Amino acid sequence: MGYSSFIAIGDSFTEGVGDDLPDGRQRGWADFVALGLALASPEPVSYANLAIRGRKLTPILTEQLGPAIAQRPELVSLNGGGNDIMRPRVTIASVAAQLMDAADRVTASGSTMLLLSGANPSRHLPMGGLLRKRGDELAVAVRALLPRDGVLFVDNWADESLEDIRYWSADRLHLNALGHAKVASNVLTALGVPVPAEWGVDEVETAAAGEPSRRTADYYRRYVLPWIGRRLTGRSSGDGRVAKIAHLTVVDPTSAHPL
Repeated sequence: MGYSSFIAIGDSFTEGVGDDLPDGRQRGWADFVALGLALASPEPVSYANLAIRGRKLTPILTEQLGPAIAQRPELVSLNGGGNDIMRPRVTIASVAAQLMDAADRVTASGSTMLLLSGANPSRHLPMGGLLRKRGDELAVAVRALLPRDGVLFVDNWADESLEDIRYWSADRLHLNALGHAKVASNVLTALGVPVPAEWGVDEVETAAAGEPSRRTADYYRRYVLPWIGRRLTGRSSGDGRVAKIAHLTVVDPTSAHPL
């Protein structure tokens, strides 16, 4: 099913962190989905992305949901809760309930809600077992509240192929370009929209699995220690950042960057 307007809200996963373009901008799965919609549509497709890295679910809903609904898009996507489950204390049931309340607000406005879970990075991260446990608990809680009228759920957490190291960036927490393209492929498939062959998703899927990742001293110095520092000082990687595409903008399919 095609949509002529699409707004994405969320955190770094939806902003596109890990899929860095040569000019320093981030692309990501939501950009890919917008491109796929535009390529499949005979009419112009408009897209906005309000996601900001580092945001927990409550700020996402407080800062991004209202402005998204106000633009009256046909499709709104939401991924959130990933930063919540990485904190020392979290109530899984509350996160799941917030996601459903947001979905109800979107569908009540007349838009379709695209609710999606993030990919599972736990295999490659320090203390990954705790993250997997919490992620599994959140996945179970969300699935128990679905299906819902007007809500399309794309369960990337359950996609074990996405755990392969080939889909992850150097920090092992964010997807790389191929990983974002794979998530976009999952979304477009759920929407019934063709996945462009030039993304190479099928080729990567059929190739041999990547080598297991190794965490070196340099990895801890570059990625783990700064993350711990932000937690201890109450800072976020998204402090001072604004939405990369704040208002619905017509997608130009000819401007796509190669993988």
